[in-house]
Amino acid sequence: METKLAETRRPSLADQVYDQLMAKILSEEYPVHSRLPAEEVLAQTFGVSRPIVRAALSRLRDDGIIQSRRGSGSYVLRQPDRQLITFAPLESISDVQRCYEFRIDVEGAAAAWAARRRDDEDLAAMDHAYQVMEQTYEQSGLGVEADQMLHLAIARATKNPFFASVLESLGDQIAFGVKLSRSLTLLDKPARQELVLAEHRAVLQAIRLQQPEVAEATMRHHITAAKDRMFVGSHEN
Repeated sequence: METKLAETRRPSLADQVYDQLMAKILSEEYPVHSRLPAEEVLAQTFGVSRPIVRAALSRLRDDGIIQSRRGSGSYVLRQPDRQLITFAPLESISDVQRCYEFRIDVEGAAAAWAARRRDDEDLAAMDHAYQVMEQTYEQSGLGVEADQMLHLAIARATKNPFFASVLESLGDQIAFGVKLSRSLTLLDKPARQELVLAEHRAVLQAIRLQQPEVAEATMRHHITAAKDRMFVGSHEN
């Protein structure tokens, strides 16, 4: 699967700088609260232009990893889960981030439309997928297929084939992210696994009750939380 992800597109220079900075943060070469080198220094270090460095820094800010202080520079705000690079090659991390960003908007909208248009058959498909997911989790399995089955059932409940088509076309990338997320969850406290299930139940309940605004909000929250659980790690005081 890593190969398929890498074949999707060649990483841009900004992606490469992002990944290299992430590696330095994960290895604590740049620990939490430390100040990153100036843009000019980073540009020389990585052999790229300053605009490329700015683009990479902008992504790290968006991902909650660093913060900029006016007139002072950029500082490491959080260190992502240290196990991240155990399961994901560094060159894929930027793509995983962007895929989650895309899913937040697309699947949030899909949940809202599903709440408006779902029928009994859709609810049965969602319930079945959730039950398979729950059983897999109880057995400490990854549950990648069950997770995708559930999200696809929601997309199909929109009665708009474009939602399902988009998720299916991104199947390999989404599966890679889910596998990464689940691998980290299995290493964490059991409460993290129950939290993931609770987030899915909240989405399904809103769809069942035909509450589109709530369905969209709970889906956006779930995917954002999944992203954050991977990438926004320790925030030391």
